[in-house]
Amino acid sequence: MGRDTIADIITSIRNADMDRKVTVRIASTNITENIVKILLREGFIENVRKHQESNKYFLVLTLRHRRNRKGTYRTILNLKRISRPGLRIYSNYQRIPRILGGMGIVILSTSRGIMTDREARLERIGGEILCYIWVLPGMKEQKWIHEGLITESLPNGMFRVRLDNENMILGYVSGKIRRSFIRILPGDRVKIEVSRYDSTKGRIIYRIRNKDSNN
Repeated sequence: MGRDTIADIITSIRNADMDRKVTVRIASTNITENIVKILLREGFIENVRKHQESNKYFLVLTLRHRRNRKGTYRTILNLKRISRPGLRIYSNYQRIPRILGGMGIVILSTSRGIMTDREARLERIGGEILCYIWVLPGMKEQKWIHEGLITESLPNGMFRVRLDNENMILGYVSGKIRRSFIRILPGDRVKIEVSRYDSTKGRIIYRIRNKDSNN
């Protein structure tokens, strides 16, 4: 399997932001240039320039600093890869998630090119969900616990889960379940931890036994 270019640039930008670096350099390709243009246009980065070195082109991104009366401070730039080479995630324009009620963005690859969720809804086209991007002050991520039914077992330890509210999401088993060698099968009821920023997938943290569900 080839390298995941989008995951590579997301990791590079996220690590540079966490290390409080001013700039970060990433490989220049058609897809990275399109994603970086969106980051610049939406205000997630300060500037970008193209740099050539040994017949190879790179993009040098200037990360955004924010100021208040006490001086410069940093917010956390959150980037999350969604669709991956081993598990593609698609959505029509009506079901594209809204990140923080529209404060964040979804980047999609569509038949008309790479665009944000707002542009896709305006054009009324769906596509492959590449990543989520949002900015928040440093704070602990809030998560919700749902119950649901495993409807399908997928490759790479993933499962399709129907929540009690009838939403369908992807689930993956937690490290505790793996270490305990607990088998998860279609038909099992589980508890799944879902981030408030990504309601399309969650972490399976508990398999509900029959006597638990009857109580």
